[in-house]
Amino acid sequence: MSNTIIDNTRSERDFEELVRQDSVHTSLYNDPELFEMEMDRIFNKTWVWVAHESEIAEKGEYITTYVGRQPVIVNRDRKGTVHVLLNRCRHRAATVCEGKKGKANSFVCPYHGWGYGQDGSLRGVPMADGYDESFDKSKYSLESLRVEHYNGMIFATFNDDAPPLDEFLGKAKPWIDLFMKQGAGYPVSVTDGEHKFRFPGNWKIQLENTTDAYHFPVVHKSFLKSLDQQAEELFSFLDGDGFVEDLGNGHSVMVMIPELVDLEENLDEPIPDRFEELAEELRKEHSEEEVCRIVRAVGGSGFNLNLFPNIACSMAFFRVLRPISVQETEIRHVVITMKGGPKAANQMRLRLHEHFQGPMGFGSPDDAEAWERVQRGANGGPNMRIMLNRDLDSEGKGPNGENRGDVCAETGMRAAYQMWKRMMSV
Repeated sequence: MSNTIIDNTRSERDFEELVRQDSVHTSLYNDPELFEMEMDRIFNKTWVWVAHESEIAEKGEYITTYVGRQPVIVNRDRKGTVHVLLNRCRHRAATVCEGKKGKANSFVCPYHGWGYGQDGSLRGVPMADGYDESFDKSKYSLESLRVEHYNGMIFATFNDDAPPLDEFLGKAKPWIDLFMKQGAGYPVSVTDGEHKFRFPGNWKIQLENTTDAYHFPVVHKSFLKSLDQQAEELFSFLDGDGFVEDLGNGHSVMVMIPELVDLEENLDEPIPDRFEELAEELRKEHSEEEVCRIVRAVGGSGFNLNLFPNIACSMAFFRVLRPISVQETEIRHVVITMKGGPKAANQMRLRLHEHFQGPMGFGSPDDAEAWERVQRGANGGPNMRIMLNRDLDSEGKGPNGENRGDVCAETGMRAAYQMWKRMMSV
């Protein structure tokens, strides 16, 4: 972490030059000063995804995570209200919760024993007679972030003046609704496992990747070779009818397999060979219609949804990014399962997740290698630009007027960088 104090009068940049419609300047990947400005102007000012409601389903449950680089506690109090609290004691700044997840009736600082309620209020101060009468405990609650929800997804922001979450998500909301159909009638759960790692590269390199189909047949050649013929044909989507669409506010969607956009449609389609064994197991306790719905959900949605700035709903998992420094990023791949759903179906979801996302999978290691190479190359040629012009001249409009390009267009990247420029310019 840089300890440099930014002189904002000196640090103002020509953001129009840094982010053009067809390219961005390389310094967006490696300028520490720009990174510090991002943490303030983006991660401290907009809505950041912090949790899925299944992670804190019961009263008293909590998880710890980050908003940008700031540690936070996401918890549900005894009344069922969700709070996002800055994980920093108001006395001497020590974190008051170090557990990754669990249940807690209160949070007690291990340094001097200040105790806080589930809502962050300061409840107890050891040897309180050391403070005079002007000391007011109500003024020393844990800092509480603004919290709003959409379809099980919990977002938080430090900015009381940010627009409502509903407005921020905007045209991305129908795609979130489609993504959540992966429960196949059961509640969506993300509590069954994740794959977490760091790579030596800027956070925006990963942000670009989620709606970048152009790299798929090159980087993921080994993954494609690991599939049966039916699955390989399904993932050979560059010549299909897919598209990338700008959803506003930096959000975008890449539709790779149009027939799998709505998992509740086309239930009469034949079950793919690779899922036939699962279908036979499910038929022991489920109707044929239920079997078809569950099997379609297990395979995942046919699109990737990018939500600026830190989460993607990617086919069958959540991909969450956390900026560590200008040249380091943490990634969490969070598997989606069906709470209370058939054990065989959830096990299949886990195996599919491991096949692509796991440390021994075919997808994530190849992606991480590509991201690292981008960062390494970006540290050379400091005045060169990163190109974003693929399909720019032939970009059309979606049914609601959104910019829409071919499935391997760079429409999603242009959407994210226009939002980046808008927020950084304020």
